[in-house]
Amino acid sequence: MQLFSELAIRSLKFRNRIAVSPMCEYSCVNGFANDWHLVHLGSRAVGGAAIVFTEATAVSPEGRISPQDLGIWKDEHIEMLARITGFVSEQGAAPGVQLAHAGRKGSTFRPWDSRSGAIPESEGGWTPVAPSAIPFAEGYLMPQALDEAGIRKIIGEFVAAAERALAAGFKIVEIHAAHGYLIHEFLSPLSNRRTDSYGGSFENRTRLLREVITAVRRIWPEELPLFVRISASDWTEGGWDVEQSVKLARQIGPLGVDLIDCSSGGNIATAKIPLTPGYQVPFSAAVRSRGGIATGAVGLITSGEQAEAIITEGKADVIFLAREFLRDPYWPLHVAARGGVTASWPVQYLRAASPGSPARNPFGM
Repeated sequence: MQLFSELAIRSLKFRNRIAVSPMCEYSCVNGFANDWHLVHLGSRAVGGAAIVFTEATAVSPEGRISPQDLGIWKDEHIEMLARITGFVSEQGAAPGVQLAHAGRKGSTFRPWDSRSGAIPESEGGWTPVAPSAIPFAEGYLMPQALDEAGIRKIIGEFVAAAERALAAGFKIVEIHAAHGYLIHEFLSPLSNRRTDSYGGSFENRTRLLREVITAVRRIWPEELPLFVRISASDWTEGGWDVEQSVKLARQIGPLGVDLIDCSSGGNIATAKIPLTPGYQVPFSAAVRSRGGIATGAVGLITSGEQAEAIITEGKADVIFLAREFLRDPYWPLHVAARGGVTASWPVQYLRAASPGSPARNPFGM
């Protein structure tokens, strides 16, 4: 199976084409990772993934979605993150961190809290920032439009976060420019109504992302990969679309980006998105073939056969899984067994092998 072929990016060699997609856990206090994150991420590394990404990790307190988001805005966050990256690496997976700023979608309650929408400042919330003073939707706070000094500050926060990520032992940085968060808000003409050098034309709307990439790549080691996640479409007329995504890919590849993780949506609350199996794969295929860059596919990919077809048909280089990894942390090992591929289960589990079953496949699947 091509899904289990090795992939080399810069100095890293990944054992297969399967990545754990960033998944918000909303389980932190003051941005600190804890034992939940160690077990959540570590179990997916044990389960055979080649790349294990943290959830969206805020580069500043104001860059969080909720007060319970993971953070990397101060040096004290490094110690527990280093424990996690150490364990993930010991299991043969590459630890990755997704650096994020929530923009106008910040200061909100967790999905399972009794209340939804914005947290008022009187209850510990904060004023979110955005390219323009346009709230995401009804019930969200009015964001403050960033001035150029504010933009410079945020670029510096991404750089400082990348430096901490390196100190914590991460091998991949992914810049989050998707799902309606700050950088995506700059990219889309539906959320960016600026008239300065960061708004209006395609060149101006993509400026913040290009500047973040350039600044991060300057301090991120040459031998380590840099990914970017985008929403390849706003699914709304007049918004960001796949043609702009292809054009963006041609811009940022030469800046040192190695792979574009192709998601979609999240910027327009009223967008109608057709949620069908693999519905975002065509975006990955278009960006890969026309943008001249490696891509990752994500979105309702659930079976090994589906993932294998995406890789063999040249529609992506990496498969990012989220919900399927929540259902089965050992998804890669189970898919390998069904496909007749040799994949090493942890030696601690070999005692579960039934008589006559292959030693490297303890459950005899």
